[in-house]
Amino acid sequence: MSPEGKRLLNIIILGFAFMFMFTAFQTCGNVEQTVIKSFNSSKFHGSGYTSMSVIYGVFSASNLIAPSVVAVIGPQISMFICGLFYSAYIAVFIYPLTWSFYTASVLVGIAAAVLWTAQGNVLTINSTDTTIGRNSGIFWALLQFSLFFGNLYIYFAWHGKAHISEWDTRRVFISLTVISLVGSFLFFLIRRPEPESVAPEGTEALLQADLGDSSSGSTTPLAQGRSAQALDAFKKAVQLSGTKEMLLLSISIAYTGLELTFYSGVYGTCIGAMNQFGDDAKSLIGLSGIFIGMGEILGGGVFGILNTRSRFGRNPVVLLGLLTHFVAFYLIFLNIAADAPIAPEQGTDLQAFMIPSVQVALLCSFLLGLGDSCFNTQLLSIVGFMFPQDSAPAFAVFKFIQSISAAVSFFYSNYLLLHWQLLIMVLTGFLGTLTFFTAERVATAKRHDSDYDSI
Repeated sequence: MSPEGKRLLNIIILGFAFMFMFTAFQTCGNVEQTVIKSFNSSKFHGSGYTSMSVIYGVFSASNLIAPSVVAVIGPQISMFICGLFYSAYIAVFIYPLTWSFYTASVLVGIAAAVLWTAQGNVLTINSTDTTIGRNSGIFWALLQFSLFFGNLYIYFAWHGKAHISEWDTRRVFISLTVISLVGSFLFFLIRRPEPESVAPEGTEALLQADLGDSSSGSTTPLAQGRSAQALDAFKKAVQLSGTKEMLLLSISIAYTGLELTFYSGVYGTCIGAMNQFGDDAKSLIGLSGIFIGMGEILGGGVFGILNTRSRFGRNPVVLLGLLTHFVAFYLIFLNIAADAPIAPEQGTDLQAFMIPSVQVALLCSFLLGLGDSCFNTQLLSIVGFMFPQDSAPAFAVFKFIQSISAAVSFFYSNYLLLHWQLLIMVLTGFLGTLTFFTAERVATAKRHDSDYDSI
């Protein structure tokens, strides 16, 4: 096999490994609040919303140390160990205990930061300037398919069941744990790229840790280089967080954290709590996740391509994402009972402003995924464009803001009724879109200035 073929195979293996892991983890996150409600309250006192809040809060802080961890032990071993932590979190639901549940939440928060840092490193060292776009698309597509398979399993496993028994829960989470472990072990199939593979500048320190062929005499200078690199990246991230461009984008980024919380954890819980959806309400959580995935894949593919070909910039896609979400929020407001996010295990018999419709609920799931892909594709594009020389610290700031926002949103989801959660997203999304337009104008002016300077 040619060197390029080996690098492409590495990307495909990476994508399949993440697909297996997040088939398990995203399915777990989608149903855990519903499952927790069915537990005996005398034995377990946890909250799925609180757990996710802890995960994203720790995740945001751990972004500061993740590059150093990957530099020391290498990306492959880092991803494998992190995969074990993800599997352990899922396995907690087989025999749930409150202390182990929240301990696992903290560990997964740390593991998430290391995992995604290592993923970016593996993607980079197996790509060139001409293949990075293709490889990113392959990885994204495989990752998004994780929304299909796990949720499809939930739909068939819980179909027609108004109450989720202890055996139903154990069977699902044993299966998800095994799936996650399969993904973790797939990381060992990734091979080192050929020596002639040219990694983009800035990845050498992480790559050296993985190759492990430096002499013992150079260990100290190399370690010092890694420490210096980590410190410089931290300083640069702090500097970028205060720039005009990043401040303008921060509200849009924060909005993606809020709506991430809503579609990945809250909305599925709301659907499962609607007694007027009948005995299939719990299985509809899985079907909702599938429709979210359809929207994500469609939007990611279409708008990712349009981003490279459109003459009108990123604003139309972001505006479409906002309008798509506003339609979804309005329909959810009409279709889902206000107390659905915090309803007990027995569900809610309340009705909103229309007769609850499964078709409308699933349409909203699709719109949530489509709108999310609109925002994320354009935010990733503009951050990469505005900070081409400092992409690593810039994306670290991106994940920090998004994770903090998601942590706050998961926390208040324990207490706020549905209409208040929707109102927060409407206001933040509207303000974030306005500031994005301003940031796009700044980016356009910078591009024009660059064109004139090159004349």
